[in-house]
Amino acid sequence: MEERTYTKGLLEALLFLSSDPIKLSALAKSAGIEKTEARELLDELILDYQEKEGGFLLREIAGGYQFITNQKYSEILAHIFKDKKRETLSRGTLDTLAIIAYKQPITLTELDEIRGVSSRAMVASLMSKKLVKAVGQKEVPGRPTLYGTTNEFLLHFGLSKLTDLPTPVEVKELKFEEFTPESIIVTDETEMNPDFDTSTLPDELQEEV
Repeated sequence: MEERTYTKGLLEALLFLSSDPIKLSALAKSAGIEKTEARELLDELILDYQEKEGGFLLREIAGGYQFITNQKYSEILAHIFKDKKRETLSRGTLDTLAIIAYKQPITLTELDEIRGVSSRAMVASLMSKKLVKAVGQKEVPGRPTLYGTTNEFLLHFGLSKLTDLPTPVEVKELKFEEFTPESIIVTDETEMNPDFDTSTLPDELQEEV
């Protein structure tokens, strides 16, 4: 077998066996090749699966590469696997997530100013679902916590990086629900992940949890 074909197949096998995105550097190291060659072969694989129009596609997601199901089968797959656990976000929480995604890093006070209401419960819920995390503290009096999105956020929304988000004209006018994947259910209630340890939340979020 030609070495290039073998290496391309090896990359394909590595990705198939992984349930999480694999970074380019890790794939190159595992295959014993340079990153430039790995990227070239991965681009070919992406095109191969795209042209095949089968049940799987290869995408660059959350800083790595991962196989995903073809979107055209999403409706029937959602019906077949209807019992599969999905994240639940209230409309207010989804609104909060959109603002954090576009304005990060951002403080709770800044979030409240944009939304016009308290965002404590929403941020706590997002942290419990691993969609948002504390990314530092703002260098102002009181050193409030700064919040940003996580790698899990990129995975849920099928993004390689934050710059892949649609560009909003104004954050307040975002219709983020239109961009919500089927892995997330939009409701009218804010829910916490029951397995999440709320004691790990920043002090400013403890009040309403």
